[in-house]
Amino acid sequence: MNAQQIQRIFITDQDYHRLSALVSQHATDTAMFLEEELSRAHVMAQSEIPPDIVTMNSRVRYLDEETGQEHEVTLVYPQDANVEQGRVSIMAPLGAALLGLSVGQKMEWKLPNGSAKRLIVKAVLFQPEAEGHFHL
Repeated sequence: MNAQQIQRIFITDQDYHRLSALVSQHATDTAMFLEEELSRAHVMAQSEIPPDIVTMNSRVRYLDEETGQEHEVTLVYPQDANVEQGRVSIMAPLGAALLGLSVGQKMEWKLPNGSAKRLIVKAVLFQPEAEGHFHL
């Protein structure tokens, strides 16, 4: 990611602790990217996170800036991923890129083949914390 494009991201304390443990178990480019994201994130209590932030288990609509197409996905832990159901793993490049962004924020990330992708978050359609679901 280009340094001039770095934006502040926000994550819940629960997501931070769970994801820190998860990245320590993986030695992939995505895990390293996610670890960088965690290190720069502003960590907040679950009850304090704004409702327009992408947290774990959030359903989000984003725009692929390259294709101009909008997509809806749910950001999940690896064991819950299912591409056909739109459930994207946090350990996938797209999932790691979405974490902590707010509506209107853009992110650029690299695919495993080295090509760059860019997205903009259009809407957080469901966020567990906003609905009082602090156990997800």
